[in-house]
Amino acid sequence: MAKIELGKDARDAAAKALSAYLQKELDLEVTGFDAVFLVDFITENLGPVFYNQGLHDAQAIVQSKVELIGEAIYGIEKPVKL
Repeated sequence: MAKIELGKDARDAAAKALSAYLQKELDLEVTGFDAVFLVDFITENLGPVFYNQGLHDAQAIVQSKVELIGEAIYGIEKPVKL
């Protein structure tokens, strides 16, 4: 599997949001490079969990659509008279 990487803007936004959350909820100050390193850790270690769940969700949607297409194809079959 390819490594999950965030773009710079997304990574910085995640670090800022994480810093604000930690400050508000835990009265813990984590800013700057520390926040970015924490985002990198979360991305590397927890990212695959969320990524895989997204894949499973997408697979379930595709499977349901394939079933609908199969039913639609069956519905337009013509009777065979031999």
